[in-house]
Amino acid sequence: MSKRAPNEVLTDLLMALEEYRRKRNFKKTSEPPPRAAVDRKGYSYLIQKHDATRLHYDFRLELDGVLLSWAVTRGPSLNPADKRLAVRTEDHPLSYGGFEGTIPQGQYGGGTVMLWDRGSWEPKADPHAGLKKGHLSFDLHGERLKGGWDLIRMRGDGKRENWLLIKEKDDYALSSAEAGQFLEQEASSVSTRRSMDEIAAGAPSSTNKREVGAALGKLRKKLSRSAPPGSA
Repeated sequence: MSKRAPNEVLTDLLMALEEYRRKRNFKKTSEPPPRAAVDRKGYSYLIQKHDATRLHYDFRLELDGVLLSWAVTRGPSLNPADKRLAVRTEDHPLSYGGFEGTIPQGQYGGGTVMLWDRGSWEPKADPHAGLKKGHLSFDLHGERLKGGWDLIRMRGDGKRENWLLIKEKDDYALSSAEAGQFLEQEASSVSTRRSMDEIAAGAPSSTNKREVGAALGKLRKKLSRSAPPGSA
């Protein structure tokens, strides 16, 4: 098979992101505009907790320069007995992987978005064949989710593409009671350590607070060393 020209790859990527672009007004939302990553070949993974019309978790896997996306209505479960509905949504640009903030009400997906998990995914077989067949099997290497997972497409009515997100039985699996507590305990951003309420209020990240505190501490030490004797 001959290698495709970069402009052909770029065209396909932009077409994949057309639905994402069509649904958003980038003069009103701070979400990143669609930009195609032509030369990137990675397997990043992330989950964004999204308090829109209904609270859900947006599950995203990088493939072919975009983020494949599913809305998991009840959030991921680490109990292999749970089969969580995951509705396929439009592909997102890779730059969306760092987005955290509030989408204005009245805009598509209006509500608060938290970066809940991030890392990489490792497909166990050809992901393109898996997508076509309707069964993706993979390992997650996230800050919160790890181990084996499956995404299995259900028979649908053509109106929407429903999948099931299922945890595999491995060392990272949890019991029903433990899995139920997991989402409640892991309630802050992996990026800024903020809660959903703090993100909605525009509060500074805990990382920024620590950096500012450390800088002020160094400044105080420097000033105390340079002050003349008896000036305290």
